[in-house]
Amino acid sequence: MKPVYFVGAGPGDPELITIKGKNLLSQADVVIYTNSLIPASLLHYCRWDAHLIPSLDLTLEEITDYMIKFATNNQLVVRLHDGDPSIFSTIGEQIHRLLSAHVPVEVIPGVSAFQLAAARLQTELTVPTLVQTIILTRVSAKNTVPDRESLRELAKHQATICLYLSAKQIEMATAELLTAYPPTTPVAICYHLGWGDEQIVTTTLENMAVMSGKLGLEKSTLYLISPALNYRGTRSGLYQKFTS
Repeated sequence: MKPVYFVGAGPGDPELITIKGKNLLSQADVVIYTNSLIPASLLHYCRWDAHLIPSLDLTLEEITDYMIKFATNNQLVVRLHDGDPSIFSTIGEQIHRLLSAHVPVEVIPGVSAFQLAAARLQTELTVPTLVQTIILTRVSAKNTVPDRESLRELAKHQATICLYLSAKQIEMATAELLTAYPPTTPVAICYHLGWGDEQIVTTTLENMAVMSGKLGLEKSTLYLISPALNYRGTRSGLYQKFTS
C-alpha cells in the first residue's frame, strides 16, 4: 500500500511549492484539496487523468474515507494543504484516522504565509537586540485558544507575532495586543499572499483594525506585528572579525 502524502502547497504562488511536492502532484492518482485555499494554477501540475476532489464541503470523515478507499486500492493519494501542513491545518485528526485504518502517511513541508510575507517586505523577523522570537498564533474563535496563549499573554513578550485566521476578530485582537505593544508598533496586513490579487498594506498597531476594515478583509489575511518591521540596519555581531 502506498502512503497518503500530505503536501504543503505553499501560500499560493505555484512556484513556491517544493520540488518534492510538485513531483508528487504530477504522479498522484488522486488529489484532495481545499478549493477555497488552493489556486487553480497549482492543479496544473496534476496529471490530466488524476481524480481531483475538492474538499471544501466535505466532512472530516468523508475526506479520510476517500483517502482510505483509494490508498487501500494502491493508488497514490495527495492531500494538498495550503501553506505548511504543520500550521493550522488539521492534519493531526486526519492522520489519526488514517493510522487507525492502518494507512501509512508521509508529510511534505511547505512555505508558510509568514515566510512569504517577510520576503515580500524584504525584512528579517528576528533582529539581534530588538526581537528574537516569532509567535505564530490566532485569536480564540471557533477553535478555543488556551488562556495561557491569549493574545494578551503573548503580547507581554513583545515578540514578532504572525496572526493567522483572525480578520473577523481583528478589533478584539488589536485591543489585546495594545495592552503590551506601543500603539506605533509597525504592522503589515497581508491579504491572499502569493495569489494574483495579493495585497500588502503597512500601518501601525493602533490603526490595524481600522485599516483592515477599510480593506474589507474577512479571511485569507495574515497580520505581522513586529518591531522588526522598523529595522534600520543596526549591525549585528555575526560578521564582526574576532582577534585572538
